[in-house]
Amino acid sequence: MTGTTEGDDGAAEDVRRPSVAAVARDRRVWLILAVVAGLLVCCCSAVVGTLVALSAGLLTA
Repeated sequence: MTGTTEGDDGAAEDVRRPSVAAVARDRRVWLILAVVAGLLVCCCSAVVGTLVALSAGLLTA
């Protein structure tokens, strides 16, 4: 009923996932990681800057 036939027993096992090295060679992965790292650095620096300003009394909470 699922549409599989008797000859499809090993079809799912033959599909290989790409290795970590193959994925690391893909430039899109590095672009995504760079964007995420950039956003993380910007957010963390904004939080640290706000905390420093609050501790110095430049901003009032």
